[in-house]
Amino acid sequence: MITRKQIYLAAPLFNDRERSFNKFITNQLLKNFNVFLPQEDGLLLENLIKKNIERGVAEKTIYETDTTAMKESDILLAVLDGASIDEGVAFELGFCGALGKLCIGLQTDVRRQLPTGNNPMIEQSCDRIFNDVDALLKWLNNNQNNLSDLPNG
Repeated sequence: MITRKQIYLAAPLFNDRERSFNKFITNQLLKNFNVFLPQEDGLLLENLIKKNIERGVAEKTIYETDTTAMKESDILLAVLDGASIDEGVAFELGFCGALGKLCIGLQTDVRRQLPTGNNPMIEQSCDRIFNDVDALLKWLNNNQNNLSDLPNG
């Protein structure tokens, strides 16, 4: 029996459009993978502060929840959209890369901060970068049984 791989979806989550896109990707991935989506499976700073949790405590709780989820995941999927990559996503990508996780990028946005493309630290942290959701899903689904044989997997 093959166990489903766990994907940590690292993505900006600060507006309705970003959260909707993240949920759309998650719903597609759930057909063949388990997914940790921080906006739903983790904690949001604004929600913790509304509960009168001190900011430092809230931030530490989020950090510990998310880093634990990253350690328990097999794959990091990083949404790299935007004129510059979200700072949380950049951290998550570096953290998982340092853990030797398979790191996949999704960059549907043509904007780049550098005229040469992504910052080399981002580019080199990703084992693969896909430019559209369909190509990403096709590749993941076709390779789901041998992802541990791929680089860093």
